[in-house]
Amino acid sequence: MLSIGFVGYTIGAVAFLVLALVLLTGHRGRSGKRSLAVAAFASAVWMGLAAYQNVSLSYPFLTQLMELVRDIAWIAFLARVLGSAYGDQRVADARFRTVLMLSGAFVLLLASLTAYRFYSGVAIISSLGVDWLLGGYVLLAIFGLVLVEQLFRNTRPEMRRGIKYLCMGIGGMFAYDFYLYADALLFQRVDNALWQARGFGNALVVPLLAVAIARDTRWSLDIFVSRRIVFHTASLLGAGIYLFAMGAGGYYVRSFNGNWGAVAQVIFLFAATLILAVLLFSGQLRASLRVLINKHFFHYKYDYRDEWLRFIGTLSSGEPDSHLRERAVRAIAEIIESPAGALWLRRDSGRFEPVTAWQMELPEQASETPDSSLIAFLERQEWVINLDEYERDPGLYADLELPAWIATVPRAWLITPLILHDKLSGFILLARSPAPQHFNWEDCDLLKTAGRQAASHLAQLEAARALADAKQFEMCNRLSTYVMHDLKNLVAQLSLVVTNAAKHKHNPQFMEDAIRTVEHSVDKMNRLMAHLRSGGGDNRQIVPIDLCELLQDVARTMANGRPAPSVDCQAKGIAARANKDRFAAIIGHLVRNAQDATPDDGRIIMRLFKHEDWAVIEVQDTGSGMDAEFIRERLFRPFETTKGKSGMGIGVYETREFVRAMGGDIEAISRVGEGTTFRLRVPISDENKNNVQLRLVEGDGYGDDGRVKEIAGR
Repeated sequence: MLSIGFVGYTIGAVAFLVLALVLLTGHRGRSGKRSLAVAAFASAVWMGLAAYQNVSLSYPFLTQLMELVRDIAWIAFLARVLGSAYGDQRVADARFRTVLMLSGAFVLLLASLTAYRFYSGVAIISSLGVDWLLGGYVLLAIFGLVLVEQLFRNTRPEMRRGIKYLCMGIGGMFAYDFYLYADALLFQRVDNALWQARGFGNALVVPLLAVAIARDTRWSLDIFVSRRIVFHTASLLGAGIYLFAMGAGGYYVRSFNGNWGAVAQVIFLFAATLILAVLLFSGQLRASLRVLINKHFFHYKYDYRDEWLRFIGTLSSGEPDSHLRERAVRAIAEIIESPAGALWLRRDSGRFEPVTAWQMELPEQASETPDSSLIAFLERQEWVINLDEYERDPGLYADLELPAWIATVPRAWLITPLILHDKLSGFILLARSPAPQHFNWEDCDLLKTAGRQAASHLAQLEAARALADAKQFEMCNRLSTYVMHDLKNLVAQLSLVVTNAAKHKHNPQFMEDAIRTVEHSVDKMNRLMAHLRSGGGDNRQIVPIDLCELLQDVARTMANGRPAPSVDCQAKGIAARANKDRFAAIIGHLVRNAQDATPDDGRIIMRLFKHEDWAVIEVQDTGSGMDAEFIRERLFRPFETTKGKSGMGIGVYETREFVRAMGGDIEAISRVGEGTTFRLRVPISDENKNNVQLRLVEGDGYGDDGRVKEIAGR
């Protein structure tokens, strides 16, 4: 059967071993922390040997020597901590070495006496009848108590909060040794009851040391104990204690209830299990337990790392849609265990209106004007309004007057401002937590910080919505602008017919061209209407197009303008996939721009050739040209033009967007007074790559300097 001494020393050994292992984690550059870890480990080894001795009665000499090692380790730790009271590090190190050398020599003397006694079996007794070995242990305990007293006395009063539990723990350990060996010195024997109880006495020291370690930064722990782990551990421990008590109660019921005992035991245990399940799933009990743990086991009320990760995780979960508002309320409410909340946001009119709620009914007639007392206070002070505190002492909130609708909200508790760029963008009303909460500065600061983050997320949501609306309007405006641009070209063609009609109305060839132009314009307007009805994205009209034929069609269409464009197809059979009408329109835009910039006696050439796997289309003129800054900064921007009020400035932009949608690109080469070349590079359709017939073997349309070959005769 195990003795009580074995149990006590075993518990003490395990406790000190855990303390030593904890101290060995984290940063190891602190000498006080290392010394404390060594002392705790020495105590664990000594108590382990003492527990083994209680069972086997073996190794008493080794146990006694290990006790001396434990004593010198604790003395070294106390000397190290006491040395920190000296400002000069050299003086502190010298004092530490002196104490360590003196105590070390004394411990070696005691070790020699212990060895002599165990191997000779004879105690060394003085003429006064004093056992020198027991007297030495008494003096060693007294020396330890003196160091503890000096440590407490030399600690500044404001620092004693962190050191007092350390002094209590180590002082209690040396005090117990003093009492044990003083009693042995007096009666010439070691009291067995005191020796057996010594293990429990040393084990009780460990909690005091743990509290001291947690309070004092000189040997503070560098490990992190999650509040979640403490919460679940406390819950499981409480459940275990409850089940143990209920088991004992069940045994009592069975033992003292006669024939009904077994049945009563089953009923009792089943009822106890149901009650335990109810308690474990009680939100109020869980919240109360969490408050108790945060209040009594940690420096700060919140584990800020976990709180921030949870808060950001709640905000960023799901899509950035209207549910973000509800998630923002829930994320802030969960910080203080609030079961519900509602959100108010500033509208374009400036009023603050309720927009969403989480597990709460939105109050009616609850909008606030920008000049209301509540809004002015939140924006000016940026405080979290505690309605309970306001009810107890309204003077704390200066001239704040709460609106009447707050009284209609059940269990209204806190009003958290949402600040964005030092402006109030909204606020959140939270319901009272089911667990009793002591609302303090830490809650207030965390809620305000979380409110700023939530305000940023909500502002991004509003900005995204505004951007989506703007994009819809932009699409509509762009489509209408493109329509106007195409209509402008059609009107220009028809106007030219009307202008020349009076002069050439009797010319049959002119009338034939006029009818063909009108027919073409009507056909193009019909296709434009079909394009609008399809939303501008009918992919069924994308077909392979013979680019040489396309350029020739554009040349015929634009022949009414001056100068009339010519076509130079250096390769035959080149095809690209595109919407034929839109492709012809954008080439026509470039030709129309060239005609506007080129005098009637100038030249415009549309050239087609193949370069690697690309079809290259060039529209080259001998017009006025453009400077490099205009090409770089303004040419491809919408609504930028050199034509003044007669131009809309989207032709080149539309051309670039269309060519890029095909997978190609466009560039402009121009010299002021010499002319401009627009070069379009579009991919050749895959089914057409092997059927291209090149007319020029020696060239590809590019000059030696990389510029396009100039028009002959310039």
